[in-house]
Amino acid sequence: MENYDVLVIGAGAAGMMCAIEAGKRGRSVLVVDHAKAPGEKIRISGGGRCNFTNTGASIHNFLSANPKFALSALRRYRPKDFIALVERYGIAYHEKTLGQLFCDGSAKQIIDMLLTEMKAAGVKLRLETVVQSVTKADAGYDVTLSSGAVRCASLVVASGGKSIPKMGATGLGYDIAKQFGLNIIETRPALVPLTFEAGMLARLVPLSGVALDAVVSRGKTKFQEGMLFTHRGLSGPSILQISSYWREGDEIRVDMAPGVDALAKLKAARTATPRQAVATVLATLLPKRVAQIIADEEAAGKGNIADCSDKVLGALAGAVNAWTFKPVGSEGYRTAEVTLGGVDTDALDSRTLEAKAVPGLYFIGEVVDVTGWLGGYNFQWAWASGWSAGQSV
Repeated sequence: MENYDVLVIGAGAAGMMCAIEAGKRGRSVLVVDHAKAPGEKIRISGGGRCNFTNTGASIHNFLSANPKFALSALRRYRPKDFIALVERYGIAYHEKTLGQLFCDGSAKQIIDMLLTEMKAAGVKLRLETVVQSVTKADAGYDVTLSSGAVRCASLVVASGGKSIPKMGATGLGYDIAKQFGLNIIETRPALVPLTFEAGMLARLVPLSGVALDAVVSRGKTKFQEGMLFTHRGLSGPSILQISSYWREGDEIRVDMAPGVDALAKLKAARTATPRQAVATVLATLLPKRVAQIIADEEAAGKGNIADCSDKVLGALAGAVNAWTFKPVGSEGYRTAEVTLGGVDTDALDSRTLEAKAVPGLYFIGEVVDVTGWLGGYNFQWAWASGWSAGQSV
């Protein structure tokens, strides 16, 4: 049986960060993953450029049954700390909107950086290795791997959530948590496209591929970013953001002309250019295909804007500034960027991420009930939770 101070299950962002920090402290560390390559979610993130953090990350950008749980880790390891590491390796990056930082080049630069840091810290990495069983031992844990048995003093579960199963996502972390008596907050897909029911989809299928800026809201929660019509429903940053707050049966409201009073514009056009077609007027506010659909549905038979009563103009404006509908569902874990829910934070120490009732057992990253917004926040949670656990294991 092999012996290590620390065994990390999962060679993703959180797992590698934890291993690096533990190795720096002189701990013997083994990282195992069933995948063929480390950091697969890092590799595909940000369109292959890795949105590796967000300069404005705070607990307000995270969902959890205990919203304050992430505060300790996020304060101990901040975006500036990871940025300093990136800069030390000479990795060029740029800022997009809302504090999002991306590599100028490939996301593989981030993976290579982490692998180099792991090697320098004496960490061993074993890929294509399956965890078969975990049992509590007198002085730690006995873990049966497909490569043999390992005993460790500290076991770190960084196996991620259920999102993107084609990349190998499983519920292993939740199973280990339940085995040791930890509660699991209901899991569901998050940062995921939403879908229409068949009738609505049939009406709006001509809009597939159309993108626009929009304010998308569910109740009092709203996001203003891009929105994309798809062959199944809606996607784009604003939709992915609101999906984390949406539940079956909830209404979604969309303002497709943010900052524009559509009713005032339509009334002004009726006076100034009465012979203009309704769709032509709407096209000054919206993409042409969207304008045509709204004109057909809300002003059927009204050729010119002059033919529209105040009631019709109100309906047109409502479709522009306050389009309200109920999604039938989401595209599920297949395309979800992250998993909402996970290991109940009540069972974990917020400073170390160790299970309060199970000494030496840690849960970090996506497997925990801490889910960030779109835009680098989930990576910052991975770095912060991994770093924090790495100081303790």
